[in-house]
Amino acid sequence: MANDVAGAAAPDGPNPPTAEAGEKEFSKADVDAIVKKYDAESNFRNLRGATAKITVVLCVILSLFHIYTAGFGLLNEVMHRTVHLSFVLGLVFLVFPRRQPVRMGVAWGFGIGFALFYLFLGWQLSDRFQADLPVWGAPALFIMVLFLAITALPVDFLKGKGDRLSFADWPLAIAAGGISLYLIVFFKQIFIENIGFPQIEEYVMGLLAIIMVTEACRRVMGETLPVIGALALMYGLLGPWLPGVLGHRGYDIVRIVEHLYLGTEGIYGIAVGVVATYVFHFVLFGVLAQASGLGQLFIDLAMILAGRYSGGPAKVSVVSSGFFGMISGSPIANTATTGSFTIPMMKKNGFSAQFASAVEASASCGGQVTPPIMGASAFVMAEMLGIPYNKIILIAIIPAAFHYLACLSMVHLEAKRLGLKGLSRDKIPQLMHIMKTSWHLMIPLTVMVTLLLMQYTPYLAAFWGIILSIVCSYIPMITKRIGVGQLDDTKTLTPRRLVEGLDQGARYALAIGAACACVGFILGMITLTGLGFKFSGAVLQIASVLGNLLAAIDPFQFLTVQGGTLFFGLVLVAIACIVMGAGIPTTPCYIILASIAGPALNDMGIPLVATHFFVFYYGVLADVTPPVALAAYAGAGIGGADPMATGMTAFRLSMGKALVPFMFVYAPSMLFIDFSWMEFSIAMTSGVLGIISLSAAYIGFFKCKVGLLGKVALTIGGLLLVSSSVAVILVGAVSVLLVLIPNLMKTGRSIPASAG
Repeated sequence: MANDVAGAAAPDGPNPPTAEAGEKEFSKADVDAIVKKYDAESNFRNLRGATAKITVVLCVILSLFHIYTAGFGLLNEVMHRTVHLSFVLGLVFLVFPRRQPVRMGVAWGFGIGFALFYLFLGWQLSDRFQADLPVWGAPALFIMVLFLAITALPVDFLKGKGDRLSFADWPLAIAAGGISLYLIVFFKQIFIENIGFPQIEEYVMGLLAIIMVTEACRRVMGETLPVIGALALMYGLLGPWLPGVLGHRGYDIVRIVEHLYLGTEGIYGIAVGVVATYVFHFVLFGVLAQASGLGQLFIDLAMILAGRYSGGPAKVSVVSSGFFGMISGSPIANTATTGSFTIPMMKKNGFSAQFASAVEASASCGGQVTPPIMGASAFVMAEMLGIPYNKIILIAIIPAAFHYLACLSMVHLEAKRLGLKGLSRDKIPQLMHIMKTSWHLMIPLTVMVTLLLMQYTPYLAAFWGIILSIVCSYIPMITKRIGVGQLDDTKTLTPRRLVEGLDQGARYALAIGAACACVGFILGMITLTGLGFKFSGAVLQIASVLGNLLAAIDPFQFLTVQGGTLFFGLVLVAIACIVMGAGIPTTPCYIILASIAGPALNDMGIPLVATHFFVFYYGVLADVTPPVALAAYAGAGIGGADPMATGMTAFRLSMGKALVPFMFVYAPSMLFIDFSWMEFSIAMTSGVLGIISLSAAYIGFFKCKVGLLGKVALTIGGLLLVSSSVAVILVGAVSVLLVLIPNLMKTGRSIPASAG
């Protein structure tokens, strides 16, 4: 990959690129370092000695367990999830160093807060069972909780920072694995013989489970999600003392622990269930497919499809990120992997470092909305909606296409503005050569997608994708030995490389498993307290007030009260998604918002599928939403650009994706809901025109320079084109065309590349 970067061609013509010829090459180690820096889910320790060997064995066993159950049958619901979490939570404390805020004062603030929270929960439980515990019971419980509270503090000898384990990490790992292992060992006693009548020891284990899940999530995700989880628990405990609409009857610690630990409404709820049943398998498939060379094939195909056009390297970035996103659910890993090739190539072509880095980050986030894998959120969505995953794939095609249309249109206009050309013919791979050397790599993905479309279960499709990735990697070796074909045999999954792949696949699934266990706190409290309905009522009330106000001041009477209420309801939920997404990864963010904000949109008459896709799309913007735009920061690390400026540029480049949810809410036919050809045609036409107009407004160029008034007209017109009202769409179309058509008739000059 690095050699390809070094050999990328400069564009011909009067506008030479500004990047220096000695652009830095990125090795696999460089890419891994960037991913580790910006992607908390990939920040693994480099373990040594016996601990490293034990960890590898456990990770491989976890991967093999999931492969076996996917192909030969799942365990019962509770057992499958507890086995999964017993490995995941235990491994988190061995594989991940502790994440802490940069400022020590902030670290101590969070540490003390969590320590007091754990002690409060322990006091609540011991007080509740004071009469039933043996003499030594209360002190023993206090000592255990005190130890866990102390480990929450940023004390030097307990930090567990870096590659070396602290003395507390092994006890924490054993305790974290033990809380689920307890349910496995005493499964018959707890869930069959004594169902409905838990014993005291089960409540104690449930309390420890809450604390260990919180600490595991802190280690892999930082403070935001655990704080929200802790607030959800406090909300359940303090209900009678809360004011107004927030108040509820309240639940004691015993009821909360039982709800979260001894059932499928909390820690072992739908979030962990989806990870254990679907997500893990596709993460593992993506790791093995990439190890066998599929990722490089996608980059080569993107070069063939887009490399020769104006600003070719940037278009290669968009297309390759879309391809790569089909097997990778991580925007940051996508940015670093494809960006190590495309960002230096874009800079050599004449794009600024900031724009090149932002393009890669924005395009890479599209992988989470691109079928067939779409990241973990799509599997959660299928489970929450109760519809087959193959339907989710079909529904997602058009919205994903609009996202990439927005990226490509901005890239094209920027390239035209700078007068950049595409890559020369000798720098673009030959399709026939690629097919001759890499055709076998497409077999696993093709079979997996076919099985999904044929309505086989996702985990069975992933099972065959994994098996065929391993088997097909040996085809080059076999053909070479018999002297047939020209296949590349350097990516064969030999036993050693296969073990590495199984190990890596398990590690990449640990963070999402711990996060979803913590999300179980929030989901459990929502079902227990009815928080979702309270949020829904508040959103409807605020949106109704704003809708009435807008309708009253609208001089043209375009907007009705109902239309204004719907618009402001969507805006409020979108803001909530963006704010929460700035600190929480996409999947936990989606689960929380679909449970809390989803009912608000549904109460406005929006179809349930459109509701879930709306919060899903805005959750995806998390990785390009400053101030926590991690994908953009990873791109900036590769491109040598300012991280915050790159984040702002990436967010603006993703504004087309930000409009897509409004499009399919106003025109559900885009999601094939209540399909109407008339509605579908109007939505597609206005959507394409709206994205082009907003792209031209942001870039400030459409064949020639667009002035300030033109940018304003294009922005307003582009936003109006998203409406469900034909009259409003016509006004928007006229506003846009009055700017674009005169520009097409002008003979404009591009700006020299050095100005970019």
